Amino acid sequence: MFNLFNRTKFKIVSPTEGKLKPVTSVIDEVFASKALGDGFAIEPKQGVVYSPIVGVVSMIFPTLHAIGLKANNGAEILIHVGIDTVKLNGKGFKTFVREGQKIKIGDKLLEFDIEEIKDKVPSTDVIVIFTSGEICELVNGDIQVDAGQANIVNIVK
Repeated sequence: MFNLFNRTKFKIVSPTEGKLKPVTSVIDEVFASKALGDGFAIEPKQGVVYSPIVGVVSMIFPTLHAIGLKANNGAEILIHVGIDTVKLNGKGFKTFVREGQKIKIGDKLLEFDIEEIKDKVPSTDVIVIFTSGEICELVNGDIQVDAGQANIVNIVK
């Protein structure tokens, strides 16, 4: 029998280079408690965020610190750069996509100047949240990952 709620598995890769961490280690309770959904974080080595999926850009925050994506299978993903970065009002951020734009894995979504923002915010972690209810498990936590690296998380729902 066909189940409308059974999403097909989809490929997701690392959106940036850095140290892969569980979302529960993020220093903001909203993310760490999974109130917005399950996910993971990367302590970035560089200030570039690439698309981790094939889909479409569903939303770009006016302050450029966060982007919503919708995967081809319907899964919704929030990529949020840093903690309290909304207070920077876009300073140090630049986007390379627009809302409604189709994206593929590896497309550059945004850049941020780590050096410019790191002393102004508590964290520069790149946080990836599955806002449509998917649950993920880190394949290996606390490891260095490259941008575009596959097999970093398993989607279990």
